[in-house]
Amino acid sequence: MTTTGGARDALEAGLARIEAESERLNAFITVAPEAARSAADAAEGRWLGLLHGMPMAVKDNIETAGLKTTSGSTFYENHVPNDDAPVVARLRRAGAVLVGKATLHELCFGIRSVNPVSGQCHNPWNTDRVPGGSSGGSGAALAADLVQGALGSDTGGSVRLPASFCGVSGLRPTVGRVPNHGASPVSATYDTIGPMARSVLDVARILAVIAGPDRRDPISVDRPLENFLPRLGDGVAGLRIGVPTNFYFEDVPDDIAGPVQAALRELERQGARLVDVEVPGASETHIHATLMIFSDACAHHAERLASRPEGFSDDVHARMINGHKFTAVDYAGAVRAREAWRRTLADLFEKVDILASPTTPADPPPVVDDRSLLEATRDATRNTYAGGLGAIPGLSVPCGFSAAGLPVGLQLEAAWWREPLLLQAGAAYQATTEWHLARPPAS
Repeated sequence: MTTTGGARDALEAGLARIEAESERLNAFITVAPEAARSAADAAEGRWLGLLHGMPMAVKDNIETAGLKTTSGSTFYENHVPNDDAPVVARLRRAGAVLVGKATLHELCFGIRSVNPVSGQCHNPWNTDRVPGGSSGGSGAALAADLVQGALGSDTGGSVRLPASFCGVSGLRPTVGRVPNHGASPVSATYDTIGPMARSVLDVARILAVIAGPDRRDPISVDRPLENFLPRLGDGVAGLRIGVPTNFYFEDVPDDIAGPVQAALRELERQGARLVDVEVPGASETHIHATLMIFSDACAHHAERLASRPEGFSDDVHARMINGHKFTAVDYAGAVRAREAWRRTLADLFEKVDILASPTTPADPPPVVDDRSLLEATRDATRNTYAGGLGAIPGLSVPCGFSAAGLPVGLQLEAAWWREPLLLQAGAAYQATTEWHLARPPAS
């Protein structure tokens, strides 16, 4: 936590790193140093709130008053909002210092975090690899210590994937916990803005600030978030952690499954109970989520797809228009499948408190990848789309490194509205491990 005397110092150190790493990482689309300095100066000598003086990045699909919000798209490259999105207004009121807008995949529609406005964002651990997406700039900025906290958005893994690939912590809240108003969507059905930081404790503080309904967002839910921060240190004794016997660990290489299993043993050592569970239907969830997400994206961009298709990059256009293949009958069938899946999850979370898995089944893909965007994103999101389809909360925390020296993420998921439980478990894990403190090589 930044002290009242250190907000400007912390900011200046981060701005110097942003300048030094700008060409190598390309984590920001827009940096606002003077506005950030003014905010940091306002934090000197007086307490402003729970995020007092915290330097933060905001994904560039989330609107910021007077600061360009491009969504990584030529359609919005000159868009300057008049108002802050509700989450941004809440960050400012809590004392956060907004440093700038983080790079993302064009229109939040892919895992590579490349766009025609600012180009390719790179993974700080290996710049030949992608940082994940679509919130890749947020993950890269945190890993490289350019900022202390960040906001991303997650439809089918866009917070959890870059958290895993960049070795930081990221939370996808329950859909409706955090208002999406003022954020360019992929799918109103599944989108949720989520907090990211190196430590779970900072993720928890950011969530406490941004959670809560907003009347302008019809998806947000008036569900009070209890004062959970004092209980983050309560540990995991007696917690039932489900370890899937099907799907989630299938075909995951040992150098990724191994660190995840070691993390589970550490939680078991702390008093949690590991329970083998079968998760029926998990292998079909990606199909149903993809159908709905792609259809929602095509609906949102219908006019642009029809009249200005040249405004999309080729790979985003080729991936998105798959939504045109589906009929209303297909969509209705996916909704029925989603209802059945949520019943499966409800039954599962009567048996266990948390479901654990690798966040991703493989290392971050290379920047130069022979696969299409559709294939690369499908492969990386295998374990994250299931939670998205269920609209449940999911937390990714770093738990080691693969044989290639790249971060590995542990995904913890829980029943609806149980973000405090996930954050408590993540805090317990980070209290006895140091994976979240590992730093990639600097330029």
